[in-house]
Amino acid sequence: MINGVIFDLDGTLIDSMQVWYDVDRIFLMENGVKNPPRSISERVKKMTIYDASSLFISEFNLSCTQDYVIERIRELVRIEYEENIQMKPYVMEFLDFLDRRGIPYGVATATYKSLAEAVLRRCGIYKRLKFLLSSADYPNGKQFPDIFLGAAEILETPPECTLVAEDSLHCIETAKNAGFITAAIYDKASEADICEIRKKSDYYFENLKEMESII
Repeated sequence: MINGVIFDLDGTLIDSMQVWYDVDRIFLMENGVKNPPRSISERVKKMTIYDASSLFISEFNLSCTQDYVIERIRELVRIEYEENIQMKPYVMEFLDFLDRRGIPYGVATATYKSLAEAVLRRCGIYKRLKFLLSSADYPNGKQFPDIFLGAAEILETPPECTLVAEDSLHCIETAKNAGFITAAIYDKASEADICEIRKKSDYYFENLKEMESII
């Protein structure tokens, strides 16, 4: 029985993954890297913001500080979160569905908390959430289960009764290994991992509307 839901943000609730694939290369090019490898975003997507910034500095011999990298990338994506990024299909309908059943939910994300809050407020979701947790709250990111366990504690539901909705393979693996029910939501950015995602998750859905079938 599912008594609470933990949503990922990027690629699950909002259609934003392409923004992150673009910003890595934009940042590197404006800092003198002429042809950043297209694989760079795949490499850093499992990392925290802090680890990714350290990798950029060390691998590309950048002269800037880690704080500069973090803040510049935040600024590059800020406008997209504040003005342009849209929700994925059926988000409102699924939240209404959960509300009618009295099932609490919140967001656990690796994205900058200020940006996550901005897009959630603009899309009219923020006040509906029981929590918004980010890497600011859990610096180890989603390679470790702490953020999911912290979310479940707020929901007051044990992992075995808590659904984690994610689009990324490593996040699904972390939540699954921590005892959560996992539902993978399709996102184009994760197509390369689609076979493993289907294999590792408890459920796989093309969109949130389909997820109603397991509640």
